[in-house]
Amino acid sequence: MFSFENLDVYKCAIQFPAQASTMVGTLPSGHAALADQLKRASLSVPLDIAEGSGRTGQSDLRRHHAIARGSAIECAAILDACRVLGLGRGDRIEEARTLLERIVSMLSKMCR
Repeated sequence: MFSFENLDVYKCAIQFPAQASTMVGTLPSGHAALADQLKRASLSVPLDIAEGSGRTGQSDLRRHHAIARGSAIECAAILDACRVLGLGRGDRIEEARTLLERIVSMLSKMCR
């Protein structure tokens, strides 16, 4: 087992791409750019957490956590755009945002 797999933030973050994928599957045609951006940003969160754990210096580790945090916030903004555009189910958007809030909170503490 890799060290990052024991982190609560990673355990939460690795769940989010599945939620994002479900939401992307429900988007009507014509929103491919939004769907692609959500897929890429959602994968970036756990990948940057994992990559950071492989770094040796604290500043490098914090930098990767900050990048992961930024990607999680980007995902939240994409979900906001979906809501404003009337795309996706409101309950799924809120569920995904709740998970993102938890991830961002943990990453914010790890960036200090």
